[in-house]
Amino acid sequence: MSGSLVAPVVLKLGGRVAAQAAAQAHALVASGHAVVVVHGAGPQISRELERRAIPVAFVRGRRVTTEAVLDVVRESLAALNAEVCAAVGPLAVGLLGDEAGLPAHPVRELGLVGDPLPAAPPPVLAALRAGRIPVLAPLGVHPDVGVLNVNADEAAAALAVGLGAARILFVSDVPGVLLDGDVVASLPVAAADELLSSGAVEGGIVPKLTAAVRAARRGVRAEIGLTEVLA
Repeated sequence: MSGSLVAPVVLKLGGRVAAQAAAQAHALVASGHAVVVVHGAGPQISRELERRAIPVAFVRGRRVTTEAVLDVVRESLAALNAEVCAAVGPLAVGLLGDEAGLPAHPVRELGLVGDPLPAAPPPVLAALRAGRIPVLAPLGVHPDVGVLNVNADEAAAALAVGLGAARILFVSDVPGVLLDGDVVASLPVAAADELLSSGAVEGGIVPKLTAAVRAARRGVRAEIGLTEVLA
């Protein structure tokens, strides 16, 4: 990361635990870390889509996104962003990823979905330099397509790489990578790749593990839940 900023810790909070887990940001700050929070809103988005009778569909953990779905995604993320910021307190700086300038490459087979690119968005850097805690909702932007729905795990990994983060922590109601019913204590990148390519893991852990691998390949230590995942 450019300038004299200390390498931050990126804290990714799942939609089910976002407000409750915000206390972890304070614990990290109290330990002397600069912190960037990225949150999802998966359960909230799905509930609102169902309420509006809009179909809900996922492909390998990523939400298929039409224009109608994107409207719900943005509304839900904005509402939860305000909730997480309130939980974090006066140090929080709420940011929507597209407005902050998080770049993303379109994944057209999923509709208005993007793969986030490593970046250090200026509003995030400005918040860190001011001693604040940027709290970012995962929306990306592409110059030709516009706003794109971005998986929160992948957005957190892209920010971690772009910011030169010291660590990325994925906090959710998923305890970690489960194999044969047990949480794996640690997992080398090559082994994680094999699990992903073989289909041995599925569901919501797939984007988390994929994002953790991406971050680890670029030198950022990654952990899922309270368990060390990538050595």
